[in-house]
Amino acid sequence: MRVLRFLKILSVFVTYGLDEFVFAHPSATAARSLTRRLLFWRRFDAPRAIRLRRALETLGPIFVKFGQALSTRRDLIPLDIADELARLQDQVPPFPGEQSKAMLEEIYRKPLDQVFASFDMTPVASASVAQVHFAVLQNGQEAAVKILRPDVDRAIARDVALLYTMARLLERLFSEARRLRPVEVVAEFEKHLHDELDLMVEASNASQLRRNFSDRRLLIIPEVFWDYCDTRVMVMERMKGTPISQVDVLRSKGVDIPKLARDGVEIFFTQVFRDGFFHADMHPGNIQVADDGRYVGLDFGIIGTLNARDKNYLAQNFLAFFRRDYHRVATAHIEAGWVPSDTRADEFESAIRAVCEPIFDKPLREISFGKVLLRLFQVSRRFNMVIQPQLVMLQKTLLNVEGLGRDLDPDLDLWKTAKPFLERWMSEQVGWRGLVRAIRQEGGQWVTLAPELPRLVHRALSEHVEQGGLRQEIQALRAQQHSLQRWLTGVLVLLGLLVGMALAVAFLFLQSGY
Repeated sequence: MRVLRFLKILSVFVTYGLDEFVFAHPSATAARSLTRRLLFWRRFDAPRAIRLRRALETLGPIFVKFGQALSTRRDLIPLDIADELARLQDQVPPFPGEQSKAMLEEIYRKPLDQVFASFDMTPVASASVAQVHFAVLQNGQEAAVKILRPDVDRAIARDVALLYTMARLLERLFSEARRLRPVEVVAEFEKHLHDELDLMVEASNASQLRRNFSDRRLLIIPEVFWDYCDTRVMVMERMKGTPISQVDVLRSKGVDIPKLARDGVEIFFTQVFRDGFFHADMHPGNIQVADDGRYVGLDFGIIGTLNARDKNYLAQNFLAFFRRDYHRVATAHIEAGWVPSDTRADEFESAIRAVCEPIFDKPLREISFGKVLLRLFQVSRRFNMVIQPQLVMLQKTLLNVEGLGRDLDPDLDLWKTAKPFLERWMSEQVGWRGLVRAIRQEGGQWVTLAPELPRLVHRALSEHVEQGGLRQEIQALRAQQHSLQRWLTGVLVLLGLLVGMALAVAFLFLQSGY
């Protein structure tokens, strides 16, 4: 079967002229000429990017999803290809409702009418790995039931194995292909697929997002009905809204469209900088709008995460860039470890300025935030920047959010909307509020650790002094001591401020004669 599948892929490869990608390098001129002579009957009117997209569609849903994943790696592939692959639709023919019923009865080990009060056999949405049916629970609660496609794990394993084979072959045969790191791209694609094939992971993602936006002021996330969930099925609250792409319908319902665009930006930056946990697949098919103008999130299979270090340096980069402080952009990249530590900051600064300065010839509202990140990635690659997967995911999501916002409101000034949020977040991180938060978060740990330091030091020295580990232990001890000193200094400063405020209040009372 694998051989037949490989022959099918090869046939599509030839039919759509994808050999053009393989023999694109100047060193492959002879092979390219020979291929054209052997396949002289082929005529291609469509550009290469369109042919690639059509080939992936022909090969089926797994290759479609691979094309979608590849479209996010704008740091690795040409922009014309990335733009075309981004057009791939995540809609495939549904499998019969009877199969859905059989799978659910196998999972629940009881007849379907004992699980749900009613179940719509006709799916309302069908994607490459799952489809969705509407149902009503026994308590009368309306629900959406997401079910994995039958044997989708086997089909994916088969096609991913072939993708690995093709990627390794390209790396061995062509130096240009090695620069694009096809094996790493396939590995990243496989990781995302693995998460999407476990619907308990998606359910937990939805639950976390719902908890993060528990006030439901801007964003509504469906409740997960955990008693009905399994690795192959996810049951959640049925959401009712209007697709965000139907702007005329939203306007007719009285939704404030410019506010909707601004709210989308706020939701994104809240997820990124407050939570470090963001919905990373925010295309129009996954977003609806309630009649009161709030966003409704759907499909939580792809989630991006950022740690505190990433959030801090991202905020510094954004603020420095829009202040044209390219030196700070360069040093932030070096401090974050995104480029090698021996990179010359002045050379990096000059390269960033040469690429980014022309952007400021345009009004700020016309500047694409996503393209800013893309340009920074492109120039950083020249300085051996190691592309961070979480940053690529962020850039892809930012492009989606920006596109959605400007589809709603062409005059949306993304920077004007985002800047106050970023400045407030930075002040909370590095100002006195940041000090109070750090004391609150770390103080208890240091109070517990401080009395144990002598015993820990003695044990560490005993275990490692004979193994050449003395220097490392001393360095670690000094780091702990410095951290403890910083914490104690912070506490003393805070106490000093409180005492000073108390004395000032007492003095004012005395002066007033009370």
